Amino acid sequence: MEIRNLGGSGLRVSAVGLGCNNFGQRTDLETSRKVIHKAIDLGITLFDTADIYAGRGGSETVLGEVLGNRRKDIVLATKYCKPMSDDGTKQGASRRYIMNAVEDSLRRLKTDYIDLYQQHDFDPLTPIEETLRALEDLIRQGKVRYIGCSNFPAWRVAEAQFTARGINTHAFVSCQDEYSLIVRDNEKDLFPAAEAYNLGILPFFPLASGLLTGKYKRGEAAPADTRFAKMQSLSDRYMTGANFDLVQKLQDFANAHARTMLELAFSWLAARPQVSSVIAGATRPEQIEQNVKAIGWKLTADEMAQIDRITKG
Repeated sequence: MEIRNLGGSGLRVSAVGLGCNNFGQRTDLETSRKVIHKAIDLGITLFDTADIYAGRGGSETVLGEVLGNRRKDIVLATKYCKPMSDDGTKQGASRRYIMNAVEDSLRRLKTDYIDLYQQHDFDPLTPIEETLRALEDLIRQGKVRYIGCSNFPAWRVAEAQFTARGINTHAFVSCQDEYSLIVRDNEKDLFPAAEAYNLGILPFFPLASGLLTGKYKRGEAAPADTRFAKMQSLSDRYMTGANFDLVQKLQDFANAHARTMLELAFSWLAARPQVSSVIAGATRPEQIEQNVKAIGWKLTADEMAQIDRITKG
């Protein structure tokens, strides 16, 4: 397994990370245990969860139950900010909320520190100075080691980094955002901001919520028990004629090189200079093995250019 620095920080992470949103939701405890141990055995070190995953707390609870002595072998990342209650009292990035949220996550995860604590969304109600000073206190207390952000507009990322310099606090070291061969919008604004501030990119939905797996067919209903079948909004967004045309062209490219779509999607992301780790979920141990092998294709500059021509028209 290739190990990379997370942005300009000293935090080292595996080039393939494990997205943990399935634990406690699509996978029961014992299946989750098999997936987690298989990931560690294959060299995956970055485990990415969030307090909200699996019915608010379910994913963190499973990780806390399973990791045990193997906690020390991984980089444990979780998130705060999204609603953890229906009444609006448990959400956001205020000092008051962060100080409570981190304790709740530590308790569920059964650990005394979080390697990467990420703000899951931008909070328009809280000054970024307040958030950064609260996170600085957590770092000084040893409860958090590095901080990152997710789903921030590019200019908010730049604002946060500039503010951290001005008030002399630790700054974000990473941005976790959607990025794939289908969704490349972030290259316009977020990537230049991340490059300017040496932030590592952690792509989620590397397979465009499954569209790049080939299991969805043009003109056919989404298979039962898939994201698109359960979430109409995702289906409406991804299952478009233009996207199916693009998937077919990418499939033809992969076939011409005797590779799978999984290899193309993951290897292309891993080849992007700012990508530190590709976050991918798994519901079976076999999927972990496939994900790890999928970044083995070392794309040439000419192949990258060909992919650009396909995906950018």
